[in-house]
Amino acid sequence: MSVAESWSRVMGLLLEHAPADHADIPGPATEQRLAAAEERMGISLPGDLRTWLLQNNPDLPEEDFDDDVMCCGVDGFPDEGSFFLGIRAMERLYANRSTSCGFDPPDQPEHPFWRNEWIPFLSDQDGWRGKFIDVRDGRVGSWFVGEITVTGEYESMAQYFDSVAQTLTRIADGSSPVCRFAEGRLVWS
Repeated sequence: MSVAESWSRVMGLLLEHAPADHADIPGPATEQRLAAAEERMGISLPGDLRTWLLQNNPDLPEEDFDDDVMCCGVDGFPDEGSFFLGIRAMERLYANRSTSCGFDPPDQPEHPFWRNEWIPFLSDQDGWRGKFIDVRDGRVGSWFVGEITVTGEYESMAQYFDSVAQTLTRIADGSSPVCRFAEGRLVWS
């Protein structure tokens, strides 16, 4: 399954079970916006990330963007406390994590906490934890400040979005102990 198909499945489940949350997710990015972001970041966006952002760029409207937090996004999706990042938040977090030598800490190139080849696409508000796509091979990993970074958690963004769709399906079936759908929204306990 492609990233476009996996994301469409997620969006279909949201539309069916959480239409208010679905309506909060902004429309697509433009190629011009993606090219400008790539230029500012100094790195090319991998195909899956580009495809996803051309379907939905989860940047909040300018008036809803909060400069006092590292990352902003649609509240409560894909889980409680984290947000899919739009271009603006992605750039901001990427700039915060990137280093001149290409990885951090500089004395651990084989096991870094962060590499410049990783582009975040999901984070909490503080940028302490989240998920990234590795531009070298398209695999998805996760970081949590103070913990070991996990690379290759998912083989692709498509596989990651499949896991989000499976979670939404469990919530719809009533088999999630931590979330339910109510009044058109995901409600986390």
